[in-house]
Amino acid sequence: MTSNLPELEYVGFLPRAWAAIIDSVLLITVTFPILISIYGWDYFKSTALVVGWADFIICWILPAFVWIFFWVKYQATPGKFVINAKIVDARTGKPGSTGQYIVRYLGYYISLIFLGIGYFWVAFDNRRQGWHDRIAGTIVIRKAD
Repeated sequence: MTSNLPELEYVGFLPRAWAAIIDSVLLITVTFPILISIYGWDYFKSTALVVGWADFIICWILPAFVWIFFWVKYQATPGKFVINAKIVDARTGKPGSTGQYIVRYLGYYISLIFLGIGYFWVAFDNRRQGWHDRIAGTIVIRKAD
């Protein structure tokens, strides 16, 4: 995919991994107390993919809603704010569409399913796109100062 975009600074694997860690810690800080209040500490002993309806909403629906909301509103999650990055349309460099961000989120599962190779792909791609970015037509760039 070629474009006539001005020179952009693509954000690589390590900063994006750091942003993902920050986002994960924030998400865990919010969700674990709720899960413990509903299911108790035995929740963490379960081997089920989904323990119950509240687990499904808190661990599957809520993160999807929150991440997509942040991407639509700010083009970044809190972790991406910390690393001064944003997610934009790969062709135009402008904010992506809601549809692109939904596809990008679903693409996370594809990036993960093959031993996480889709995430590590960021380290080797010229535009620092993971599989989820390629699928959605997005790139992660450094925000202009």
